[in-house]
Amino acid sequence: MMVPFRKMHGLGNDFVVLDARKGSVLDARRAALPITPARAAAIADRRRGIGCDQFIVMEPGTDGADVFMRIRNPDGSESGACGNATRCIASLVAEETGRDRVVVRTIAGDLPVERLPNGEGMDLWRADMGPARLGWRDVPLAREVDTLHLPIGRGPVADPAACSMGNPHATFFVPELDALPLAEIGPALEHDPIFPERANIGFVQVLTPEYIRLMVWERGAGLTLACGSGACAALVNAARRGLTGRRATVSLPGGDLVIEWREDGPGAGHVLMTGPVATAFTGEIDLGAYPA
Repeated sequence: MMVPFRKMHGLGNDFVVLDARKGSVLDARRAALPITPARAAAIADRRRGIGCDQFIVMEPGTDGADVFMRIRNPDGSESGACGNATRCIASLVAEETGRDRVVVRTIAGDLPVERLPNGEGMDLWRADMGPARLGWRDVPLAREVDTLHLPIGRGPVADPAACSMGNPHATFFVPELDALPLAEIGPALEHDPIFPERANIGFVQVLTPEYIRLMVWERGAGLTLACGSGACAALVNAARRGLTGRRATVSLPGGDLVIEWREDGPGAGHVLMTGPVATAFTGEIDLGAYPA
């Protein structure tokens, strides 16, 4: 009944990681102990479980992918993208294989990740998060509107831009980030009727064209210390509004990510995210102790 897990994080955006690849303990017991949405939510609970922003299961990779990463939010719902988790999972596979380039597959597509030694004792990892999707159906939205100016708001914020990074994002631009009642307005905006699949809600303060601050109310998770796909969406939407260039440092409560939205050449339109990863601790968990 006991299976190993890792607690990892990217800038404080934390994950419980289980390995269900061929030959793993979880693979051998998968039929008896399936990872259902309810079980994932119970383990993600910070008081009754291990606690995490996302629950990750590594599954076998196929057709050119080194690993399949299944992502669940703390409420058990499945997500198509998580930038910080992508870097974490790639680092595990790179450690196993000795390779500096890993392809992580998600339900939203394949994400190539590279190791970038930085000479300071901690490798950085650059993930190609794929192209930003800008159409209203891509986000998706409930009706046809201009994704550069959504007709929604709550309290002191209004007029966000939206895009998809494999999951839906809306970005509000504000003059003073610290003055916002994020815990009050975040849930209402996440569940606004314009988002049929709910949305991740970003709040951005542009300090310079190369440096922005960001806080994210994550769909199904609430406020987090960092959100990789949210940082990608923030840079894309800021660049679309003419507030930044196509490369900037995005400062989150847990630390900084460097985001680049490629304009031309190979990978034009793709968004690259560079940042660190870390393992907080490892252990074993009795999956049977959690409701299925």
